[in-house]
Amino acid sequence: MPDFPALSEQVVLITGASTGIGAALAQVLAQRFLGIRLVLAARNSEKLEAVATYCSKAGAEVLVVPTDMSKVEQVEALASIALEGFGRVDALVNNAGYGQMGPIELVPAEAARRQFEVNVLGPLALSRALIPVMRNSGGGRIINISSIGGRVAFPFGGLYSASKFALESLSDALRMELEPFNIKVSLIEPGPVSTDFFDVAAQGVEQAVTNPENTPYRAAFENLKGLQDKTSSRAWTSERVAEVIVRSLTDTNPKPRYTAATGGKILLFLMTKVLPTKVVDRFWQRFYGIDLVAKDWQEKVVGNK
Repeated sequence: MPDFPALSEQVVLITGASTGIGAALAQVLAQRFLGIRLVLAARNSEKLEAVATYCSKAGAEVLVVPTDMSKVEQVEALASIALEGFGRVDALVNNAGYGQMGPIELVPAEAARRQFEVNVLGPLALSRALIPVMRNSGGGRIINISSIGGRVAFPFGGLYSASKFALESLSDALRMELEPFNIKVSLIEPGPVSTDFFDVAAQGVEQAVTNPENTPYRAAFENLKGLQDKTSSRAWTSERVAEVIVRSLTDTNPKPRYTAATGGKILLFLMTKVLPTKVVDRFWQRFYGIDLVAKDWQEKVVGNK
């Protein structure tokens, strides 16, 4: 197999590049790898242009492609435009994604469908479109941004975790299937990140669940409002996560998984290999306020007798 070109000579496509981890990654790459070519995709054109302007001033050649990752036709068009603009894509960073929060029984089918469209089907369509090009170019890299929630599920995050579990399994299969073609596949698993993740999740709850305060889960919904404060002390900045992604793009032999969370490896080891399932369940139930739901529900049942 031919040697992989230096990152400064590559074309890197980043989805979800208008804010958060995607924007931070684009800026770090532009600053550090003079001459790199970036394809930046996201829904918000205005924010995307701002990131592109910053990267261009830093010395990168930038192509902006507004894209809704829930629309497969737009995702396929993104791949075509990137190839028309630069002739190749050496590295794909599937970063676009969001968290649909809420109890599984109350999240409407349409909201569940969109969760998988953005977090799974969009990255899958983009990978499928670019794999033949990478193969014909002698290799490439696909970096999928997952989550600690892609290894461990938690209350109110069932759909989000399900989508990330799916992305993890796709990555594992692709890693094995694409190795003969020098296409390396890695997962990045962030923990809490100092972005607007929980604000977006809260908006998703409001849009998906009608009158959450009138549901049996009202106590947990109230608890959800304080999650940002609970996790802020351990949250990483987007720039810190971006550094891990850069490592996955530059390592000669990239790892299958990079954990981007304080104590993340230990946490995953304990919760998946050591602690009994019931102990792990109780931890997440307390963290997400499900214990409050039990108390609230019991009081309501007793009160109705």
